Amino acid sequence: MSERLQQVLSGPEEAIDLAEAALLIATHAYPDLDVAHHLTRIEVLAKTLESRIQPDSGPSQRILALNQYMFAELGFTANEKDYYDPRNSCLNDVLDRRVGIPITLSLLYMEIGARIGLALEGVSFPGHFLVKCALPEGTVVLDPYAGGVSLGAADLQKRLRDVRGDEDSNAIVASMLSAAGKKEIVLRLLRNLKAIYLRSQQFDRALPIMHWIIAAAPDHPPELRDRGMIYQELECSRAALADFERYLELSPGCDDRDEIRGRIVEMQRQSARLN
Repeated sequence: MSERLQQVLSGPEEAIDLAEAALLIATHAYPDLDVAHHLTRIEVLAKTLESRIQPDSGPSQRILALNQYMFAELGFTANEKDYYDPRNSCLNDVLDRRVGIPITLSLLYMEIGARIGLALEGVSFPGHFLVKCALPEGTVVLDPYAGGVSLGAADLQKRLRDVRGDEDSNAIVASMLSAAGKKEIVLRLLRNLKAIYLRSQQFDRALPIMHWIIAAAPDHPPELRDRGMIYQELECSRAALADFERYLELSPGCDDRDEIRGRIVEMQRQSARLN
């Protein structure tokens, strides 16, 4: 794990700079990435927008200005044609190409919004990531993946039904709208990248992402299991065995213990044949 990213994630939650963390994650694909340069780009975008907003503008007017600037003028948009392109999860690429997925577009929306005085919070809503903001008249839920559109209760209920088949209860929707912590947002970005690389069987790319996830969330045993499977695919038997054994030690009652034990036995047999 990059020393700086580890430092960022091990510090207080409120001190985490989401833009910096996202750019540090992108160094897995761009080792020479100039993180400071791209942070400055975000600052310039925010300052340009702030210069156009009247100082006495309220949060509603600032949200409208942010939507107009980011989506209508700059052209940031959803990459629906190539959703699983890993570049959609690298904030530098999102800035360059102006396309992304819900988590990265929301993260950029939040970072620019924060710099113009908006108290935006991420929401890990089923289906895809959203953003919310408290206004004098109530909380508004926004979807940066759809151009910052405001979502009402009926929209959220429909999305929940589409993803989970839950009843369209206001109570159920409300329970899904709690604010995501900054570390939670960073982990979601990492897990998206993990899923993208596993989907395309790029195990060598997935492995460093797994190291970062486990370093950030050491108390989540399934990540050890998943890294063990990646090690196994890469024929790193000793490392795979260590992760599988640690996983079973931490989760003795796990549903997949027989499968993992079977993997351990098979790798031990292979090792004995090689020796």
